[in-house]
Amino acid sequence: MKLNPPKCCDLDYIHFLMAAANVFTCTEAARCYPEGSDSPSHDAFTRLLQRWPPDTEALWIESSHLVRPGEGILIVDDTTLDKPYAKKMDLVYRQYSGKHHSVVNGINITTLVWTDGNSVIPVDFRIYDNYNDGKTKNDHLQDMLEKAKERGFRPDFVLFDSWYSSLDNLKKIRGHGWHWLTRLKKNRLVNPDKTNNVQISTIDIPSDGRNVHLKGYGFVKVFRIVSKDGDEEHWATDLIDMEEPDRKELARKSWKIEEYHRGLKQFCGVERCQARNGQSQRTHILFSIRAFLRFEVDRIRTSRSWFESKQSVIRNAIREYIKYLNYNVSATLTA
Repeated sequence: MKLNPPKCCDLDYIHFLMAAANVFTCTEAARCYPEGSDSPSHDAFTRLLQRWPPDTEALWIESSHLVRPGEGILIVDDTTLDKPYAKKMDLVYRQYSGKHHSVVNGINITTLVWTDGNSVIPVDFRIYDNYNDGKTKNDHLQDMLEKAKERGFRPDFVLFDSWYSSLDNLKKIRGHGWHWLTRLKKNRLVNPDKTNNVQISTIDIPSDGRNVHLKGYGFVKVFRIVSKDGDEEHWATDLIDMEEPDRKELARKSWKIEEYHRGLKQFCGVERCQARNGQSQRTHILFSIRAFLRFEVDRIRTSRSWFESKQSVIRNAIREYIKYLNYNVSATLTA
């Protein structure tokens, strides 16, 4: 039996995400599509989300042309998509949100991005769904790093925060032949003088760092950073001869993934999918990330911010409305 071709494709939905301002649903996508005999219905967009392959290959096909695998930096971090009213939505778990500084209902995404210090290119991501796949966030990190190795990445550094600084992760990165820089929790055990293991928060660390033995791993260099309000951060790297200016520059670049999270949520509607079906949520997230990729390419090429790129679409719509006013209070109301 010959099947009818689909009425819409991935790019139709991606461009809708790039243009939409508040509502990011299949129904709204169908309403926004140019009218015509072949215009897709909301059911066509629903089928698109439900039938798209549940992997990240489509993202890599697009991002592979934008990175230089033999250089640059890989950054790993996760973010939680707020789903405060979700009661029967797949992929939603009670989990910690850095935005709210508390446990909330949400979908957690761990993303691997590549940066040269200017561009920020998402190359892979995983969705936390431990109930169904049995994988932790650390498992997802290792899966993505393994895939990056297969794809030929040879980064100058891998950056991540203390959540991902387990011994297994550090050894996995070392096994790939890559350098790493991370924050450590204050209770991590180190041996500073070949005597006993003590908590890193208790040892003296000069401003230019100190070489210590990290329990279970080997020698690393650690730094202590004290903020203006007195909070302390402990950083560590396997590169023993790293200097403080180099650490500071890498820490600055690591912030790129936070900028990415902000752009993804503010301009690509990644949190706004209302579908209960897990596959629809996965596809929506994938398409949102691919929408972000287009905003980022435009920023690199034109120096326009993501905000300006998004606003230019909305601005054109407002201009058209003002040109052809649809509402007029002077019109006579009839019974």
